[in-house]
Amino acid sequence: MERQDGGTKGAAISVRNLGKHFGDRVAFEDVSFEVGYGEVFGFLGPNGAGKNYNRSDARHPARAVRGLGDDRGHSAQAAERRGDPPADIGYARDPRLVLAPERGRNLECFASLYEVPVPRERIEIALRAVRLAERAQDTCGSLSKGLRQRVALARALLPDPEVLFLDEPTSGLDPVEAREVHELIDGLRQRGVTIFLTTHRLEEAERLCDRVAILNTTLRTIGRPGELRDQLFSKSLTVRTLAALPDPGSVFNGLPAVDAWHQDGASYVIAVRDPAIAAPAVTRALVNAGADVLSIAESLHSLEDVYLELIDDDAKAGPR
Repeated sequence: MERQDGGTKGAAISVRNLGKHFGDRVAFEDVSFEVGYGEVFGFLGPNGAGKNYNRSDARHPARAVRGLGDDRGHSAQAAERRGDPPADIGYARDPRLVLAPERGRNLECFASLYEVPVPRERIEIALRAVRLAERAQDTCGSLSKGLRQRVALARALLPDPEVLFLDEPTSGLDPVEAREVHELIDGLRQRGVTIFLTTHRLEEAERLCDRVAILNTTLRTIGRPGELRDQLFSKSLTVRTLAALPDPGSVFNGLPAVDAWHQDGASYVIAVRDPAIAAPAVTRALVNAGADVLSIAESLHSLEDVYLELIDDDAKAGPR
């Protein structure tokens, strides 16, 4: 299948005005976003925020969502009749729900359901992609959870999807197994596969995702992790000295690009407009003051900080 370049304009997934209500309770409402070709898109939110419903609807272009290939043809129509994702969309479900006792037969079964041409060849390609070709004859019951996750990915890759939905792909995995799954996702990104990733691991989303959306009843924000940090948090420098400064104000006040400062334990946190201008000036001022400087570094907020800031704001605001 010819892959779209990640830089190609347009959307692999386009969602418009999705909502879900349970009686009087609003799970989510008025959710709209687009996912670009070749993008790893993270979908984040607390339990009960509506992520699963959004992911489910995004797999089905008929539900206020436009996905790849609305003229998919017979194979995709057959998949939709069975309730499966269309053939140009792969979805890695919880492997405990999809694995038959023997992996090869399991993959043959799903290749048949997807009406994959030349199924043996596609199975070999999928197993090589997840680095399990040498385990092709093993039974699923003999595999670790990390390897079973790889089997689930292999199953999702059988139809050579252009869009792949991953639901908590590293849930319950140890750090080594999680890293292997991350490497697989990176490899799919390099091939131009569009990946819709639902995860509670914020460090995982920050490492893997080009953009993230944070959902909590409504779509709270969407953007690149670095851009979201810059929008929510001011820039600052953290300075550590061997001994406390006798008069910090005489050192920091009036320096270029420095707006304010405060002491935080054994460190000084300095609010700045431009770290590239402020850091050299702060360093020179400390040296001139005779301070023994241990470190000067820009304070970096994480995607977790962004997430908690938004969710805490919602909690303080009360029910919507």
